Formats: sequence, C-alpha cells, structure tokens
Amino acid sequence: MLHITNGDSAAGSLRAAGLPGEVLAWRDVLAEGPVPEGLALDDLAPVRARFLAQTGWASYDEALADLRRQYAALAAVTAQDEVVLWFEHDLHDQLQLTQLLDWFATHAHGSTMLSLVMIGEHPVVTPFYGLGQLTPEQLAALFPSRLPVTATQLALGQAAWEAFRSLDPTTIEALLAGETATLPYLRTALVRHLEEFPDTDAGLSRTERQILEILAEAGPIPLFEAFKRDMEREEAPFLGDLGFWARMAGLAPAAHPLLAFADGRSFALPADPAHPTEWARQAVALTGTGRAVLAGEQDWVWLNGINRWLGGVHLKGPEAAWRWDRAARRLVA
Repeated sequence: MLHITNGDSAAGSLRAAGLPGEVLAWRDVLAEGPVPEGLALDDLAPVRARFLAQTGWASYDEALADLRRQYAALAAVTAQDEVVLWFEHDLHDQLQLTQLLDWFATHAHGSTMLSLVMIGEHPVVTPFYGLGQLTPEQLAALFPSRLPVTATQLALGQAAWEAFRSLDPTTIEALLAGETATLPYLRTALVRHLEEFPDTDAGLSRTERQILEILAEAGPIPLFEAFKRDMEREEAPFLGDLGFWARMAGLAPAAHPLLAFADGRSFALPADPAHPTEWARQAVALTGTGRAVLAGEQDWVWLNGINRWLGGVHLKGPEAAWRWDRAARRLVA
C-alpha cells in the first residue's frame, strides 16, 4: 500500500499513524510558477526544478531529484495493492490531486486499487487548514472512510489538469460551467486560482490586494502578523509563509515599491529562508505608491509590467493578456 499526501507535515503524521504501507510526500507547489501544457512528468520536472531553485526553496539538483523520486514512485504503483490519496480542500492540494488523477487516468495501473481521503473540515480541529494539523490518531481514524476513486473523478481530474495547464485560462471557466460535484472542492479551488490573475481595478491579484489592505488597515505590522491576517482572509488558505513573503517581495521592486520595511529600508527576503524567525519580526508598511495602487489611482501592471506564470498561462510585458473582473467574477482579455 502507498499513501500519497501533500507535504512533509502530513506525511510524517501518516507514518506515525501505524497504517500499513509506505508514505510519499507530494511536494510540488503547483499554484506557483510555470506548469506548461503538453509536458509529461519527466519533461515537466526540470521546468519545475528551475522555478523552485529560482525561489530559493531548494537547489536545482535537489528539486529535480525530489520530483523524479516522486514520479518514479508513481511509475512503480503496479507493485502496490492500493494507493490512497490524502488531500484537503485548498487550491494547493486540489491542484496536486488533479495532477495525480490525470496521471492515473492516462497510465495503466493494473489491479492496483485507487482510493481517496479528502476533507475540508474536521469535527475536532477548528479552524481546519489542512491534514498537517491532525495527529497520527486523527489521521488513522479517517483511514476507514476512504472511498474508491471513480471513473468520473478520474475524468474530471484529467480535464481540470488540462484546463489548468492550458494557454487559454477561459478553458477553466468552461470546465466550471459544467458538473464538478464529484470533486466537491475543485470548483472553489479553481476560482481561487483565477482570482490570482491581475484585476481590472488596479492590476492586483487577490493575494496582492489582501497584502496591501492588511498594511493599510494595520499600519506598520510585523511580517508574521501580516501572514496570519492573510490566512484569516482566506476561505481555504493555500500559501505557506515563505510563499506569502515571496509575494510581498514581488510588490517591492526598486522602481515602484508598494511596501517597505517600516524604518524605510527596501523590502528584502531573509538571507536564510529556512530560519526566518528573527527576520519575520520586522515591521512592514505601505509606501505612497502602494496607497495609490490600492485606491485604484494607479495600475500595478502598467507601473511595473508583469512576468508571472499562472498554470499554463505566462503573463508578461507592459500589460497582462488576461485580467480578473472582480465584480463580474470572470476573466477578461
């Protein structure tokens, strides 16, 4: 038996839960960076590894080795009697789940049974953010509730993965116009992905807007507190602290910074991302440009240009090819 789940925290608790089989942590942060269409896993691995290395979260060689180890475990699933997928409701997990469902939909896996444990809440742990919060005993208690993955779920996962990687993000909207109930958290997750496109009001993604709103409301605020407040604004938090602070760094280019350290220094990420505790106690504040962009008096994309991947869409240049209309809740070209 093989258990696959998001990240090392939940994986560690699953190993301690006394369940039969091996545990594989699925580590790729698919909500961030390029996920171009048309690439098999072996070809996607170096693309993802380069991005992860550029973020400073791992070296290229470490990231590539880890991704290939994950993919090799999939290639060997026919040796398992059962594969159990353990995922939660947020965007990060739902993208990983669709990637895995796509793989199982397009690769023969013999007599290996595929089952799923997927939750968006817990009767004891509130607020529930993810499986990593649960104790080994709580995870073990969920194991009997696993259900076989259906052909309909495989097909929907495959379609969602293809839509997420498409050059045309309206493919996602077309998918959401259909039936998605067999994966009950997929719709909300994919809408949250679309909200990361720059908006028509000021060129801000939802996360970027939340950052500026938090700083506008709270004044100079420690970095760890800004992260906490952002999590409270999310229906299903999907960004870790390092990812959140990387988004803050993206709002502080030299030419037109929207935020800075409260003492006036330019914002910069910690020298050692693995140990950011002291760094995260520093306070940050809005700049005058940040206030103007938040008020809609200036457009962030027009000021700064854009160079960002959202799944298979690469937004680049002085204008974004796609924007999110917050009022109409849809993409516009």
